[in-house]
Amino acid sequence: MNAISLRDLKPNTFFTKFLFLNGGFVLLAPETPVSQELVNRLTKWEFREMASDGQAVASIVEASSTEEGAGGNGSPPTAAEGAADDERLESIRSVYDKYTEFVESVYNRFVAKNELDWKELLAKMKGLYELVAENRRLILRAQASQVPLKNYLVSHAVHSSIISIILGITLKLPVFRLIELGAAAVLHEMGMVKLPPQLYMAGRPLTPLEKKSITTHPVLGYNILKDRQVPLAVCLAVLEHHERMNGSGYPRSLSGDKISLYARIIMVACSFDAVTSTRPHQEARDGYAGMVDILRNDGKQYDETVIKALVYSLSIYPIGSQVLLTNGKFALVVDVNPDNPRFPVVQILGARMPDGKEIVLRTAETGLRILRPLTKAETEQLKEKTGT
Repeated sequence: MNAISLRDLKPNTFFTKFLFLNGGFVLLAPETPVSQELVNRLTKWEFREMASDGQAVASIVEASSTEEGAGGNGSPPTAAEGAADDERLESIRSVYDKYTEFVESVYNRFVAKNELDWKELLAKMKGLYELVAENRRLILRAQASQVPLKNYLVSHAVHSSIISIILGITLKLPVFRLIELGAAAVLHEMGMVKLPPQLYMAGRPLTPLEKKSITTHPVLGYNILKDRQVPLAVCLAVLEHHERMNGSGYPRSLSGDKISLYARIIMVACSFDAVTSTRPHQEARDGYAGMVDILRNDGKQYDETVIKALVYSLSIYPIGSQVLLTNGKFALVVDVNPDNPRFPVVQILGARMPDGKEIVLRTAETGLRILRPLTKAETEQLKEKTGT
């Protein structure tokens, strides 16, 4: 990785690969121009050196909103904010349900009428991006509490699109890229509907021949979108979302940077959702177990930069997880700790402050910590006790 001096960081240039701050933090994504405001901040903070594997290139077109979307409520909630969460969460759940209905209609209309309205989808993704950027922690809580749909493809498309946009925001992609990324995540399994439903809805292990049939769905999805003049970046994301960084994926056994950025993000988002969601042939695992699976990155399948974004976006114990604390209390993970994803912000369940407000605390290495996720029995016990 090449060292980049602050004096060489010129406004209106961009890097062909990710630009990192020391410690491996993503500073800029490819195609995101350097702004004068960023240079001023780095100067003020006395950062003198960055690093990148890419080259600095003069920006020809100024991308819209280079600094937007980095928010996502990075600060931990105060007790007062926690008290207002219940009302806001209900509103977010309502919007989430409507978004789910929209995604279901996208798939149903394609199956029934062979219709796909690209402009309508982009408009919906713009609204989703705005919702996620402003309410990241609440939409993740809403997602964690949703009852799984019978149609796994729709649930998976909804979850993957939300997680992909969150990852894109953490990676500092420009807004127009985030909208495309969200659309690609919604459509990444579209090729499945060209296969017999008994393949992707099977409540049993597939035979070798059935597995081979399933591996055709990225190509089928690519052809569907290409025939409708969907942008190439989105078509490639759909084609490549089952590729792997070590070349072990399909359909073309691509590796490393040969895999498009959207696909590298979606592969992490959909892999995380796949292990933490109930599917026709497997029970859901808890978010912590799913995060550990991704972090293990067996065989270096996933982009390490995207994995780091996942951890810093959701934390080791993902937002919405129910956990046991070292003081014996049950708690709900409600936000990440931007300084250390191992110690997220939690809300104590079944307890309130004297004034009636929720108890919201930041866990720490020395002091209150998370011991483990709740078991199914403990979750049921908690429901009976608190109605949570």
